[in-house]
Amino acid sequence: MRKADNDISDYSGRSKVPEEFKWRLEDLYPSAMVWQDAMSSLAGRASSMVKYRGTLSGSPAMLLEALACYCGIRRDFALLNSYASMLSDQDTRESVPLAMKQQAAQLKSSIDGAASFVAPELLRMPRKRLASFIAAEPMLSEYRQFIDDVVRKKAHTLNEAGERLIAEAGLMSDVQESVHRILSNADLPYPVIRFSDGKDVQVNASNYTLYRESPNRADRKAAMDAFFTALKSYERTFGTALYGEIRKNLFYRNARRHRTCLESALFRNNIPVPVYTSLIKNINESLPAMHRYLKLKKELLGLDDLRYYDLYAPMVKGSRASYSYADAKKLVLAATSCLGEEYASVMESAFSGRWIDVYPTAGKLSGAYMSGDAYGVHPYVLLNFNGNYESVSTLAHELGHAAHSHFSNKHQPFVNSRYPIFLAEVASTVNEALLVDYVLDRVKDDSEKIALLGGYLEGFRTTLFRQTQFAEYELLIHQAAEKGEALTGEGFTAIYLDLLKKYYGHSRGVCTIDDPYGIEWSYIPHFFYNFYVFQYSTSFTASQAIAARILEGDRKTVEKYLAFLKSGRSEYPIPTLKRVGIDMERPEPFRLTMKRMMAIINQIDAFQ
Repeated sequence: MRKADNDISDYSGRSKVPEEFKWRLEDLYPSAMVWQDAMSSLAGRASSMVKYRGTLSGSPAMLLEALACYCGIRRDFALLNSYASMLSDQDTRESVPLAMKQQAAQLKSSIDGAASFVAPELLRMPRKRLASFIAAEPMLSEYRQFIDDVVRKKAHTLNEAGERLIAEAGLMSDVQESVHRILSNADLPYPVIRFSDGKDVQVNASNYTLYRESPNRADRKAAMDAFFTALKSYERTFGTALYGEIRKNLFYRNARRHRTCLESALFRNNIPVPVYTSLIKNINESLPAMHRYLKLKKELLGLDDLRYYDLYAPMVKGSRASYSYADAKKLVLAATSCLGEEYASVMESAFSGRWIDVYPTAGKLSGAYMSGDAYGVHPYVLLNFNGNYESVSTLAHELGHAAHSHFSNKHQPFVNSRYPIFLAEVASTVNEALLVDYVLDRVKDDSEKIALLGGYLEGFRTTLFRQTQFAEYELLIHQAAEKGEALTGEGFTAIYLDLLKKYYGHSRGVCTIDDPYGIEWSYIPHFFYNFYVFQYSTSFTASQAIAARILEGDRKTVEKYLAFLKSGRSEYPIPTLKRVGIDMERPEPFRLTMKRMMAIINQIDAFQ
């Protein structure tokens, strides 16, 4: 008898998962052997780039040929790298896929080194000559944004020797993240604990998010304490890895002649620094709104005091709804149907085409992500579906990314297809907003509605406030390093704990933060992504406004939104969002988001 979709207890090994619930990597390469052949072939092509050195200014045709060759190599490398990474993520304990990832990293360094002359040569060309080349050769127009971006970075671009050295340094750039990934997902000996029902469960990086939601307070405290105690025992190792990441960012800051690591990170996508710092300022000023929500949650949970291990508990007792994967599919398809048939067809393809790896298994990478780098194939989604509403929301979230990548890859040439990370979280959080509105509209039971509204508020807490807390933490630890301060695991924990207490109103009696929970920073992989997380918050504010207009039936917004999904990186992020009516350099999107949050709090209060 076939097991129910939402019964994941028997999936201890990947071989037990039915094929329909596993992504199909064969769409990239039929086998690892074929991948190896492609790797060797691309290495040869990469070395041939040298023939274009010194020729880019020769003629429009020569410039076109060189750029087409370079982008073709990058496109094919993205396929190779995607396959190796996803093969490894299926079981992080396996050494062969890990070795393949290392091969890919070495090839990337070779490609970057072979192409290190491209930017310096373009920068030596007068702007008028570049413009005349583009005017003379129509096919160069698809490289216009690429060329403009190179020219924009002139003050921070080195000569060919310098660019080659930076490319070689890329061989070391992902070591710290790799150490964190392997330690967290494969090597760390996570504890086995006994819950109140007598069941013994190992609390690891894949299932921790499920157990911290337990309606039983003693169980969720036990799960969090056990998990964080395990992390604490490796505090020094985690700290060494994170400090290495910061030192790497300092190296690139210095090499590229930026004033700060933050400026260096934001410059890549032409994001003004005030967008980052204003977000932190606005959120700190809005902490009373989150504190009001937390007090409301304490009342609904019937607690005398709210502790950190209570934050993920369901707001209404007995409201912990479970969903099969089939349920999740139906909900996501229905919720996004307002975006039209073109969008719906992409969602259907994701399910029928086996783009998605669904269930948690031993050794599988924890969390969830979407990989859209397989240009010309299709996006891939990794899940660890646990049968709760968060899993359904995560499915909607990652499929929003997948739709973004699908449309961008389909409607843009490769050079303009990979949208900047500042825009990446807009599509995902629009889907989340559409999903919760759809589900809320169909729930009749008051307790269930309160639970869903509470879940929606959790989105504000975890995406807007929590990710900004992470962003502030990144800024603080980089500023400390820029001042010459050494940071150990204990130091990282102390800084994180102070920030955690501030955000959750510890001194105000809003939520008690016990000191052992300061180790939580070691669990967050995004701290190895170089100032990435703030974009969850900025995208959340943008998506709330977009989703509200879509749900009001504004067809023009739907059209503009689909055009946004198809635009890739054909323009810089700030003006791209302005085309959908969102100006991230003004406070209006943030004010609208906070207004929405307060309206939801008031709606729950009305049930009291």
